[in-house]
Amino acid sequence: MTQFLKTGYNLCITTLVIAAFASSCATKKQAVSQTVTLKTTATASGSTATATISPTKKEGIKKFSDLIPAKTKVDKGLFNTYKVDGKYYYEIPDSLLGREMLMVTRLAKTPADIKVSNQQYGGEEANDQVWKWERHDKQIFIRVPSYSVRADSSSDMYRSVKNSNLDAVLASFDIKAYNKDTTGVVIDVTDFYNGDVAAIGISDELKKAYKVSGLDNSRSYIDTIKSFPINIEARVLKTYRAAESPTDNTNAAITFELNTSMLLLPKTPMKARLRDDRVGFFGQSQTDYGTDAQKAQVTSYIHRWKLEPKDAAAYERGELVEPKKQIVFYIDPATPKKWVPYLIQGINDWNVAFEAAGFKNAIVGKEAPTLKEDPDFSTEDARYSVIRYFASDVENAYGPHISDPRTGEILESHVGWYHNVMELLRNWYFVQTAASNPDARSAKFTDEQMGELIRFVSSHEVGHTLGLPHNFGSSYAYPVDSLRSKSFTDKHGTAPSIMDYARFNYIAQPGDGVTHFYPQIGEYDKWAIKWGYTWFPGNKTVKQEKEVLDVWVKEKAGNPLYYYGRQGTTLDPRLQSEDLGDNAMKASTYGIANLKRILPNVEKWTYQKGEGYTDLQEIYTEVLNQYSRYMGHVATNIGGMNENFKTYDQSGPVYDFVSKSRQKDAVLFFNQQLFTSPLWLIDANELSKFDNGLMLARIKVVQVNTLANILTPPRLARMYDNETKNGANAYTVADLFTDLRAGIFTSGRPDAFKRNLQRGYIEDLKSLLNDDLNRSYPGVSPVLLASFGLTPINIVLSDIRPMVRAELKLIDAKLPKGGDAITTAHYTDLHLRIKEALNPTRPVVNIPAAPGGRGLTIGGEPEQKMEPYSN
Repeated sequence: MTQFLKTGYNLCITTLVIAAFASSCATKKQAVSQTVTLKTTATASGSTATATISPTKKEGIKKFSDLIPAKTKVDKGLFNTYKVDGKYYYEIPDSLLGREMLMVTRLAKTPADIKVSNQQYGGEEANDQVWKWERHDKQIFIRVPSYSVRADSSSDMYRSVKNSNLDAVLASFDIKAYNKDTTGVVIDVTDFYNGDVAAIGISDELKKAYKVSGLDNSRSYIDTIKSFPINIEARVLKTYRAAESPTDNTNAAITFELNTSMLLLPKTPMKARLRDDRVGFFGQSQTDYGTDAQKAQVTSYIHRWKLEPKDAAAYERGELVEPKKQIVFYIDPATPKKWVPYLIQGINDWNVAFEAAGFKNAIVGKEAPTLKEDPDFSTEDARYSVIRYFASDVENAYGPHISDPRTGEILESHVGWYHNVMELLRNWYFVQTAASNPDARSAKFTDEQMGELIRFVSSHEVGHTLGLPHNFGSSYAYPVDSLRSKSFTDKHGTAPSIMDYARFNYIAQPGDGVTHFYPQIGEYDKWAIKWGYTWFPGNKTVKQEKEVLDVWVKEKAGNPLYYYGRQGTTLDPRLQSEDLGDNAMKASTYGIANLKRILPNVEKWTYQKGEGYTDLQEIYTEVLNQYSRYMGHVATNIGGMNENFKTYDQSGPVYDFVSKSRQKDAVLFFNQQLFTSPLWLIDANELSKFDNGLMLARIKVVQVNTLANILTPPRLARMYDNETKNGANAYTVADLFTDLRAGIFTSGRPDAFKRNLQRGYIEDLKSLLNDDLNRSYPGVSPVLLASFGLTPINIVLSDIRPMVRAELKLIDAKLPKGGDAITTAHYTDLHLRIKEALNPTRPVVNIPAAPGGRGLTIGGEPEQKMEPYSN
C-alpha cells in the first residue's frame, strides 16, 4: 500500500489496525489479524507514504477458472500470458522449467539530453542475463546461472563444479493456480515487472549520473506484455525519483520506457569454436575443469552465428550452399529513406566473405515490415537484428551483439547508428582526400557520395555483429606506394580488412589517378570468416576442428594480408588507429603534403552563400587534428616492438624490437615536420575569419604533447631493455637525446614555436628527473601492463635519471647568450629552469605508487582520444 500526499508538512506516524475475526467466539489462534503501519515523510519531490504490512496470510492456490475468468483473452506463445483486472499472469508449462532463457532489456524511449556512456537513445541495451525458471514446492524462482567455470557432464570434475557454482536467485513467485490440464503453473508477474529490479531497469551508471533514489510506483506502469513462439516482450514505463534530471529538475524524477525480451535458448547448444589469438574474433572465457590439463585451464570460445548448410552433401562437394537459417538485419523504420539502400548494401557486402566459408546468401539486409505487413514486429524484439537510427548529434556508430554464454552463438544484434556520423564522415573524407579527389571539395556531399560512405561504415559495424573485432594491424600489409596506384586501390581499397581504422586514402597524391579512396571487404575479412564459419562435416569434436584450423593459420603465417593486430596496445607501431601503409614516416610525409595543398583552399571549397564561417573553422581544425594524428603514428615507432602471436610449432620471435634505422627515421621525421616550425599551418587570410588568437597555442599543444609522448617512462624502459639485449643494434636513449637535441636546439634565433618546444623539452626532462610518476594498477601484473605498452620501470633505480641529469647539464652548457630582448629572456629562463631541475626548491609532484612499494613504477602515457566505431 503506497500513497503520495500533496503537502509540504512533516506528518505524524499514523497506525491503522485492522482486525478480522472468524467468528464472535473465535480464540486468539483462530483470529487472523493484520497490522499496516503507514509512515509519511516529506521529501524534495513531495510527501511520500510507505507501508509495512505484517503479518499477511498467504493466499492459497486457486482453481485456474477462479483466477483466470473464462472470457479472458489468452496471448499464446512461449508462456501463455493473461491480463486480469490490471494484473499480468504467466502460465509456465512444466516442460520449460529449468530451460535457459536469454533476457535482454533495452531502452525503448528515453528523455531528451541523456548524456551517459552509450545508454542514451531508444533501442540501446541496458542489461542482459540468462534466466532459468524453477519450481520449489509452491513457489517459482528465477535463477541466474553463471558460466565462468565449467566441466563437461562426462568429466570426473562435473559434480565438483556444480557444487561450487550455485545459481543465484533473482526473484520468487507464489504459484497462484495450476493450468487446466495440470501441466503447468500460473504466477502473477505484475509486481516483478513494476518493481525496481536492477536486471530489468536502468543501469547503475544512469542511476548514479542522475542521483536516482528509487522507483516511483505511482508514476510507473506495465504497458504491454506480448508472447511469441520463442520469446516474451514486456514493455514498461518506469519513473525514478532523481535529484537531478536531464530535462526538468522541477519534476524531481526521470522517466524511461524499457523493453525486456526473454528469448528461449536452444535446447541443444551450438558446438563452440575455440578462440585463437592469431585470428581476430570476439569471444568469452571460462575456467574449464573438464580438460586433461594438469591445471585449471582457461578456455575461450569465439562469438559467431550458427550457420549450417541446407544441403550438406553439396557443401562437402565444394559447392556454395545457402544456410539453413539466414542472418537477417532489418533497417529501423525511423531511418531516412534515402540512406536505407546504402545501409542494406553495407550488410549484403559481407556475402562475398561468407562465400569463402562455403555459403551463399548467408546474410541479408531488409526494410522493417510495416504495421500492416506484420503487426507483431518490434525493433526491440530480441528475435530480430536491427540497425537502429538515432536522432543524435553524436558522431558515431557501433555494432554490438548478444551471444549465448554457453557456446558463444550470436543470437541477435542492434547496431546503433547516430545521425551525426555523417558530419564525421564529411570532415574526414574532405581532410584526407580533397587534395587528390575533386568530389570531396564541398561543404556538402551529394547523396550518392554520402551514401557510399554510409555503406562503408555499415559494413564495418556489421562486421562487429558477425564477431569480428577491430584489426588494427591490417593496414600495415599494403606498401605505402601501392596506395598511390589506381589499379591497386580499385581492387584492394585501403587495407585488407574493413575492420581496421583505415579510413580514407590520404597517401594518394594529385596526378596519381586514384579514384577509390575508402576500405572494403578485403582479403583478411574473407579469411577470418572462412576460419570462423566454415562448417565441418562428420561431427568432429571441438578439439578436432581446432587441429584443422591450426593448419590453416600456419599456412597464412608470415603473410601480412592475413595478419591480425589487436586494438588497445601502444606497443606495436603497426597496430594503430587511422594509419595507412607499412611506413608511418613515409605515409605521414605524403599526408602532410596533401594537407599543405588543402589548407589554402578550405575557404574556397567550403563556400556557402549567406552562411557564416562555421565550416571553414571546422575543417581548419580537422586539418590540425589530422596533422596531430600523423605525429602519433610516427611516435609509436620509437621504443616500439612488433607483436606476432605464435604457438610452439611456429619459428621466430613473438616480440622483437623495431629496427634501429626505423626508430632513427622517426626522430628525423619529427625534426623535419614538427620541430621545424610548421608555419604552413598558419594561413592568415583564412584564420582572420574565425580564429580569435588561439592558433599559436594549438600548434604548441601538438608539438609539446608529441614530445611528451616520446619521453614517457614506458617507452624509455623498452629502449633500455633493447640496449641490454641487442647492444649496438639498438636505438638507445642516448641516441634519442642526441637526435632530439639536434632538432630542438638548432642554431639561429628561435621563433615562438621553437621557444615553446625548447621549454617543453626542459620541462619533460625536469619531470623525469624529479617527479614521482608512479601510476597505481592494483592487481594487474607487470606482464599484462607491458603488453599494452605500459612497460613498468622503477625510475629511481633506473638509468633514466642519470641520463636526464647529464642531458640537462649538456644543454645548459651550450645555451647561447645575447640576442634581442625576447631571445635573451628565453635563454635566461631556460637556464633558470635547468637550475631548478638540477636543484629543485619546489615540492615534487607525487602520484601514489602501486601497493608493494618501489618495485613497480608505471610512467604516465598521454591520454588517447577514443575514435568512433570503437564498439
